Amino acid sequence: MPIKIPDALPASAILLQENIACIESTQAEVQDIRALRILILNLMPLKIETEIHLLRMLSNSPLQVQIELLRIDDRSSKNTPTDHMVSFYQSFEAIKNNKYDGMIITGAPLGQMAFEDVIFWPKLQEILDWTVTNVTSTMFLCWAVQAAMFHFYGVDKRLLSKKLTGVYPHEVIRPQSPIARGFDDYFEAPHSRYAEVPVADIEAQPQLHIIAQSEQAGAYLFAHETGKHLFVTGHSEYEPDSLKNEYLRDRAAGLNPSIPEHYFVNDDPNQSVKVTWKSHGSLLFANWLNYYVYQLSPFDLSQIGAQRLVPPVELV
Repeated sequence: MPIKIPDALPASAILLQENIACIESTQAEVQDIRALRILILNLMPLKIETEIHLLRMLSNSPLQVQIELLRIDDRSSKNTPTDHMVSFYQSFEAIKNNKYDGMIITGAPLGQMAFEDVIFWPKLQEILDWTVTNVTSTMFLCWAVQAAMFHFYGVDKRLLSKKLTGVYPHEVIRPQSPIARGFDDYFEAPHSRYAEVPVADIEAQPQLHIIAQSEQAGAYLFAHETGKHLFVTGHSEYEPDSLKNEYLRDRAAGLNPSIPEHYFVNDDPNQSVKVTWKSHGSLLFANWLNYYVYQLSPFDLSQIGAQRLVPPVELV
């Protein structure tokens, strides 16, 4: 099935070149089907790049998915054209009365800052509270995991001694969880962050369950038992050159970055990248859309938040 996106979104041309089916909003409106309504709060600096990454992942499903893009505030973006933000992004005030089947909140390069020092922290708190009654299932990525754990569960992040960057091996520890359906027992995923949510602090929350973790990278995938919250501490949506581009950007800025681990052939940044995470990433997003969104969300959007549907399978 195609992914439904705003008319003329630049990502559509790139996705079509990759034989990923897209359908513009005006065309989808005449189809007799209700698409899953997915809201993306994009906190990343390179917003167009992040849009493409996430839309690639969300397209690997037989479900029709309608995408809406949300901005955190009205401040100008340093890395995204103003006309793009005006054309495709909505303010929270414009959508706060809507209901959504699913929502994705991206990471942000804020891992070394206290949450209270983040300029948009009060607005993000408002949005997080809003998701409880207006979204069936929310997926948090990287820094958003840390922010949501602090806001909802009172669990603070722990700063690492150095940036965790690279592609790390992980083990599925709850293979019965539908979010991990199709995963190999061991798989790899990229990480790029300065902080973590300690495993012991997650395990101390009785409603949260760790599904996959890594000896080097810690908890990678965990969820609330109702499917309301899904936490992904890494970047399974990353493209092959994403970590490379981050490394080169930091090196050009004189930050003396560490070479991403287990990423370049022979750990040599002059050699090619080893891509070992894309299949699991596709499964992750497809499973979320199926088990946590499609099978939990009522057909009548107005009923989201009014009652909790009984999931057809145990979610964690």
